[in-house]
Amino acid sequence: MREVLVIGIGAGDPDQLTIEAVKALGRLDAAFLVDKGDEKRDLTDLRRTMLQEYAARARVVTVGDPERDRTARAYPGAVDDWRRRRAALFRDLIRDELTEHQTGGFLVWGDPALFDSTIASLEEIHGVAFTCRVIPGISSVSALAARHGITLNRVGRAVQITTGRRLAEHGLPDGVDDVVVMLDARNAYRTVDPDVDIYWGAYVGTDDEILRAGKLGEIRDEIDEVRAAARARKGWIMDTYLLRRRG
Repeated sequence: MREVLVIGIGAGDPDQLTIEAVKALGRLDAAFLVDKGDEKRDLTDLRRTMLQEYAARARVVTVGDPERDRTARAYPGAVDDWRRRRAALFRDLIRDELTEHQTGGFLVWGDPALFDSTIASLEEIHGVAFTCRVIPGISSVSALAARHGITLNRVGRAVQITTGRRLAEHGLPDGVDDVVVMLDARNAYRTVDPDVDIYWGAYVGTDDEILRAGKLGEIRDEIDEVRAAARARKGWIMDTYLLRRRG
């Protein structure tokens, strides 16, 4: 039966590849690259560099990522539709690019089990038989904490991971003093208590890495400026941050 590996490749630094990921790359007969366009070409190029070093025998098959409706008012419905179209694309790749007993793989930024759609899309595939194995990776959340030299948790306290959208809608959750925020397109940190601390990072693990930390009310304007400048320079922004109540 065909085998599909979902390989976490870390937050951006090629040295974050685990030994398990390197071994998985070496087993690939075909590597599937989902191209997000010229704007994020450097993300595709980094994957190609990893493949050249660790998966030299694999055929590289590049496909365009289906467009997602980011203007839809029903956000979950728009995501579900995008995942279904991705599932159809992945089904065709597995069926057409892998013979029986061959292994294909998707190289996933960070950790495939954290805020990524690849696993969910593969679960929706019907009509072609394959097994799936997930190789964990170093997430941007772990890399962010490491770069700032902090731990995500504090003794006896919970840690919550949420999105910028939910933070803007609901604020900091009651009873949780440490909140990691991902996928923030609208500077949602501006909607919360300015007395919390923020540990912010963009492009963590890459040559473009930017870090800022301090009391939110004192540095949020600076983060706004740095964030806008980075987006203008690269055409996209990939950032994560921890909000921490004091005390």
